[in-house]
Amino acid sequence: MDMSFSNAERAEVLTAALPYIKQYSGKTVVIKYGGNAMINEQLKQQVMEDIALLWLIGVKVVLVHGGGPEISEMMTKLGKKAVFVNGLRVTDKETVDIVQMVLAGKVNKSLVNLIQTKGGHAVGLSGIDGGIIEAKMKNEELGYVGEITKIRTQPITDLLEKNYIPVISTVASDRNGNVYNINGDTAAAYIAGALGATRLIMMTDIAGILRDKDDPATLLPQVSITEAKELYESGVISGGMIPKVDCCIEALERGVSNVVIMDGRIPHSILMELLTDEGAGTMVMKG
Repeated sequence: MDMSFSNAERAEVLTAALPYIKQYSGKTVVIKYGGNAMINEQLKQQVMEDIALLWLIGVKVVLVHGGGPEISEMMTKLGKKAVFVNGLRVTDKETVDIVQMVLAGKVNKSLVNLIQTKGGHAVGLSGIDGGIIEAKMKNEELGYVGEITKIRTQPITDLLEKNYIPVISTVASDRNGNVYNINGDTAAAYIAGALGATRLIMMTDIAGILRDKDDPATLLPQVSITEAKELYESGVISGGMIPKVDCCIEALERGVSNVVIMDGRIPHSILMELLTDEGAGTMVMKG
């Protein structure tokens, strides 16, 4: 236990968080989790602590996760080479089996287990369970990469009503029982939209939207949809950030109140975002 804080300072921190606790208690917050925050064991512990704490103060937390690095690792172990077409992973039948095994199995259950060791009650689901994510083939060339056609929120809301944290892996199925790999950011945007979430938090490997991508001091704390589109045109939002911001806009247009892109590498960034004045990362808003 860190003794550098006096009890009075601890009490002050808690009372400062009170208005935020009141604001979010009973509200739905969707957290998209993956990337580096998932690989680093200490960060993973802290993210799960944050989720358990939010749950304990009455926030309805839904955790949507990917697991790209773990999929690649398993493919290597099984002697399978990753093939890319225009930067997108080609997913044949064998690969989608690996994706299902790793995401819906290993990664999903390890996160559920970890949340429970931190004092939260979690249940792991995949997009296949209860038909949460229905999809179709995006494009023949890419194989079993899915495009979302429907979200069913009932299994998620049933768990939230019974006071569980749903932990959802982003694999989906179609009516014929084919299984698809779904982009985690897209799945989180659609799920948050369908739930009418108060907030979607996208954890990434960068501080947020930066005016100069090499200078964290140029972080833009707030960006509207219109400003985001201007930042595309001026090249400020480029590369891997484009699909992330697209997903933020998608979520807003589907009914999420606001979306935050934040640095998952910063310890307890979720709590800083939700329970302090400062916040963390870039908030993308409609207006």
